[in-house]
Amino acid sequence: MRDQLGSLVFSTEKGKLCPACHEALDACICDQLADQQRLDNLDGVVRIRRETSGRKGKGVTTVSGVPVADKELKQLAKKLKQQCGTGGALKDGVIEIQGDHREKLKQLLEQQGFTVKLAGG
Repeated sequence: MRDQLGSLVFSTEKGKLCPACHEALDACICDQLADQQRLDNLDGVVRIRRETSGRKGKGVTTVSGVPVADKELKQLAKKLKQQCGTGGALKDGVIEIQGDHREKLKQLLEQQGFTVKLAGG
């Protein structure tokens, strides 16, 4: 409890501070480090799977393991959603596309030079 109350939250020199690295929010590199760690753990294979669990039977196609930075991943997700003509989301480095678009996504990602594997049933 003392550690939680004793940590510095604001400095008159730096302004608001990041709770993780204790640097100014403008100079915080926590997001970059987390993104770099995510990229280091990938094996270079993009996996496409269809999932329905936790979605009341509605199917979504998930694309995981894309070896690009966060900013580029958002642009890729937007492009894939446009190509499929449907909605979706980007959550924790996994692109979710509404509906079953495995074959189309595989073709689109292979055209961009990624190694793609259809995972799951």
